[in-house]
Amino acid sequence: MRACVPLIVAVLCRLAWAGQTESCASRCHEKFDRDAACQCDRRCPWHGDCCEDYERLCTADEDPREPEPFLELEEETEGAPASDLYAAPNSCQGRCLEAFDKHHLCHCNARCPEFGNCCEDFESLCGHEGFSHISDAITKEELQSTSEKIYRADTNKAQKADIVLNSQNCISPSETSDQVDRCPEPLFTYVNEKLFSKPTYAAFINLLNNYQRATGHGEHFTAQQLAEQDTFLREAMKTAVMKELYGFLHQQNRYSTEQEFVNDLKNMWFGLYARGKEERDSGGFEHVFSGEIKKGKVTGFHNWIQFYMQEKEGLVDYYSHICDGRWDSHPHVLALQFSWDGYYKEVSSTFIGSSPEFEFALYSLCFIVRPGKVCQLSLSGHPLAIQTYTWDKSTYGNGKKYIATAYVVSSTQ
Repeated sequence: MRACVPLIVAVLCRLAWAGQTESCASRCHEKFDRDAACQCDRRCPWHGDCCEDYERLCTADEDPREPEPFLELEEETEGAPASDLYAAPNSCQGRCLEAFDKHHLCHCNARCPEFGNCCEDFESLCGHEGFSHISDAITKEELQSTSEKIYRADTNKAQKADIVLNSQNCISPSETSDQVDRCPEPLFTYVNEKLFSKPTYAAFINLLNNYQRATGHGEHFTAQQLAEQDTFLREAMKTAVMKELYGFLHQQNRYSTEQEFVNDLKNMWFGLYARGKEERDSGGFEHVFSGEIKKGKVTGFHNWIQFYMQEKEGLVDYYSHICDGRWDSHPHVLALQFSWDGYYKEVSSTFIGSSPEFEFALYSLCFIVRPGKVCQLSLSGHPLAIQTYTWDKSTYGNGKKYIATAYVVSSTQ
């Protein structure tokens, strides 16, 4: 019998198989088998359902690398450059900070010196990024310490009494593609909307309806909408959360002034690019927080405030969840399935009860420090991982990348 075990984060719901054992002998990297007692596919470490001998039998000969993201594999990697986009695939030209790709001849990420597989021009082209030597890179421990400080600084988050959830039915990851509504009632039973009068909440909410949700339709910001972006950034920078983030990045020599930091945030989050056929039809903020519709599916949409408001209007129908990572207090994380005005979202992770500036800060931190990679953080002692992707088909400024997406992917025990 399978049971969903509550976890700390959103994406993984471990499956317990009572009284059954099985081996990965002759099964390494086979496809997921829902009838098997345990799994041996490449994603089983993320699902938490590997056989006990998986690591010994199936990973002994593999090089250590970042685990494969579980969520939104098609949509989240669409912005990643294919190897044929590079004039010289054996060079780091235009590839600094990219995610590991086994198909590339050589690599340009922070760990390539460790594995000895960097391109020859890694030092000369990527040294300015601040990680040409592993000793110079921002460490996992530094990230976890900073994320803990950001967590403690989030005084605008919801309190326990502010939100009542009705998470209802939990399903296994293998059932997310069924598109079956297993939850007859809304996800949110109650939200204290006094939260929304706080400056950052109010400024954030004003941004949510500034986009056309369907890709392929160009976005054109009005003067008022541009002013609303500036208002959100200004209010966010007043908070202890964003001051903590800037202080860390300034200390790491990523930004020399707060204005430089704010300008970069505006570009990476609100800059527009072409996700569909139309020019400038998408952007990081729209994708991550507001959500988009592409090829008949919901993409992005990782924000609890947007979910609540759309559910309240009758546009979101909550279907089920695969993991309810409840902590002692907000925020916690939920991995859920839903439809948005008839379009389905197979798996979406979202913080519940966090302030807008908290999510904005964590995603920005990971995008700046670990772009295109899994970013290991810690919140209230709980490990948490965030995946970001860069938009590599266009750039701004001095070749800087826009945010393609950011979302919670896992925790480790």
